[in-house]
Amino acid sequence: MKQVVALALDGVMTYDLACAVQAFRHGPGKTGEPVGFEMRTCGLRPGPVWTPNGFELRVDDGLDALTSADIVVVPGIGLPTLPPADAVVDALRAASARGAIMVSICVGAFVLARAGLLDGRPATTHWAYCDEFAELFPAVKLDPAALYVDDGDVLTSAGLSAGMDLCLHIVRRELGAGAAAELARWNVTSPHREGGQAQYIPDALGGSDFPGTLAATMAWAAANPAAAPDVSALAGYALMSERTFIRRFKAEVGTTPRRWLEAQRTVRARELLETTELPVEVVAAQSGFGSVTALRVHLRAATGTTPAGYRRSLRR
Repeated sequence: MKQVVALALDGVMTYDLACAVQAFRHGPGKTGEPVGFEMRTCGLRPGPVWTPNGFELRVDDGLDALTSADIVVVPGIGLPTLPPADAVVDALRAASARGAIMVSICVGAFVLARAGLLDGRPATTHWAYCDEFAELFPAVKLDPAALYVDDGDVLTSAGLSAGMDLCLHIVRRELGAGAAAELARWNVTSPHREGGQAQYIPDALGGSDFPGTLAATMAWAAANPAAAPDVSALAGYALMSERTFIRRFKAEVGTTPRRWLEAQRTVRARELLETTELPVEVVAAQSGFGSVTALRVHLRAATGTTPAGYRRSLRR
């Protein structure tokens, strides 16, 4: 059996840790017998581990447990930019050098990056922390859109539930698709989600706070994307020539009116897919896209998935 060790540092996010526990310690079925893995949880030292979730954990093992691990899982911690202890960095580097598979869940990627284990590699982390991560670790090939990244002996996941996606991927990789599907059924989750974490990221161009002299025009177009078929319609509403409107829009908003209008249509389409059962053709029309094909192209560019896949993932 593969030996899995999860590293619970002070501040560990218990949801992240639970993803690993569900995948590698509790197998499917009422008996919960693990299949193919033996899992332990260690800390910097044996004893209590503080969590930000209102309770403490207690672990029996310290960092020595990492010396026998085939797979090391690093859940996120509540203050991800806080550097881990030197002993943690040394233990992770030693495990990696020995050939252990290194795995991070959510912002646990910060810990692996502090150990230098992600330098020059593709990786991901929770979308809300990607800017900080990129600033701290420019040598890492960060993919903010991915649910998880498998780079062979180093695997990283995006936030929270993406940790279960990654753990199921590891089960699939190690034990086959049947084992992963059975485990997913028991945990009442999908064996594989479409798209990436981009579908869960709020669109920065889709906000409701509109700047400058164009605020009224932007509010109108955002509320009625189907009524603004092109930039000339926006310029007409603002009582400007198209050339003047484009110039002022770029100066005040920082992007082109066409790109902003497409973003508004995508935001509206996402809202309709999440909150209604309208056919995709109606969603495309009400969000201002000229066709279902245009909707599909822009939604995939924004979220990495199809209208049907998006609706399944985020239906409210």
